[in-house]
Amino acid sequence: MGGRRRVARPRRTVLGVIVASLTALGLLTGLGVVLAYNNWNDNLEHPTIIGKHRPDKKTEALNILVMGTDSRDCEGCKIDGEAGGGLSDTTILFHLSANREFAYGISIPRDTAVMRPACYRSDESEIPAATTYDKWNVAYQVGGPGCTRQQLEQLTGIHVDNFVVVDFNQFKDMVDALDGVEICVPEEIDDTTGNIHLEAGTREVDGAEALDYARVRYGISGGIDPYRTRRQQALIGAMIDKALTGGMLARPDRLASFISAATTDLQTNFKSVAAMAKVAASAQGIDAADITFITTPWTLDTDKVSGGVEWLPSVERLWQLVIADQPLTKEFLADSLSAGDEPGGTAEPSGAASGSPSGSSSGSPSGSPADQTSGSSTPSGSPGGTPTPGPSGGLSDDDRAAAGLCS
Repeated sequence: MGGRRRVARPRRTVLGVIVASLTALGLLTGLGVVLAYNNWNDNLEHPTIIGKHRPDKKTEALNILVMGTDSRDCEGCKIDGEAGGGLSDTTILFHLSANREFAYGISIPRDTAVMRPACYRSDESEIPAATTYDKWNVAYQVGGPGCTRQQLEQLTGIHVDNFVVVDFNQFKDMVDALDGVEICVPEEIDDTTGNIHLEAGTREVDGAEALDYARVRYGISGGIDPYRTRRQQALIGAMIDKALTGGMLARPDRLASFISAATTDLQTNFKSVAAMAKVAASAQGIDAADITFITTPWTLDTDKVSGGVEWLPSVERLWQLVIADQPLTKEFLADSLSAGDEPGGTAEPSGAASGSPSGSSSGSPSGSPADQTSGSSTPSGSPGGTPTPGPSGGLSDDDRAAAGLCS
């Protein structure tokens, strides 16, 4: 059953957690907090990226491109055989509204078929555009974060303000710094390809298990990548909720460990940790329940790339919402997850997404996971069907089950 939201708690924003915890650290350690801050700044890496013919910035909203990569060799990072190959496994565009009243993350499945545009190396030499369709994550392999940013901007018309690249070893350390996060696995997972084995049920997991949950592809959801994307969204939402409401204020040492883990070898064009904190300060009115995650509308019905997915036409409406700094509409909210959701269910009805118009953008094919694996199912957002929102107006129980989420 859906409709469950986490137990009501006092609003604790990112700003409140950071400021209160740093203040506590300063009182306890004096100069130590300054040294910690300088150490965090030293953790950051600032790769030179070149962008040409970039879209104009039309509003004061912030668009932050987050990339997760397998390019570093770490235990548990070799699933799909990509470690060292430099392919981006996760791409999420975070949109923070100009009035700082709403935020949403848009996941782009790595197997999405796209015509990769030309991009540029740090010396400004050109990496030619692809002449045939590639999967989305090939851009990172050929040109790193700069090529991925160029690809997103050229294909969507969205101006990207900042980017960050997180490797999966950092991800594990961040979960451990939170002292684990809660997930719900509806059925036992036995992935012999990736050597991932997860018990069914709701429980807190450490960094290693969280990484397994984020990366598992086989033995669940028919191996369909956009469904893995939804599980990653649920896990990131659980991390956000734990960071904001999981006792961080009482454990400034834990927050320090989390920031250290998050910034170690972090590739970004944010100049400093202070610049990141400034963004957090501007968003002090947004808590976990205000942050929504969706996936670009997709279909398995494609012959553009082998084993890939293709965007549905409704994705153009999604890009226009971002460009115009507009909240998500009902058609997209019908496929949404919230950072405030319980692992085993969705949030309480808000009235903002109680239905979905015909021709909605839901990218989840209807039918059972077995049908979806064959690629013969009809996408909900196509003329063959429309999404049925769950009790919250978010992802339905059927779609949660298809994605390997509890409902």
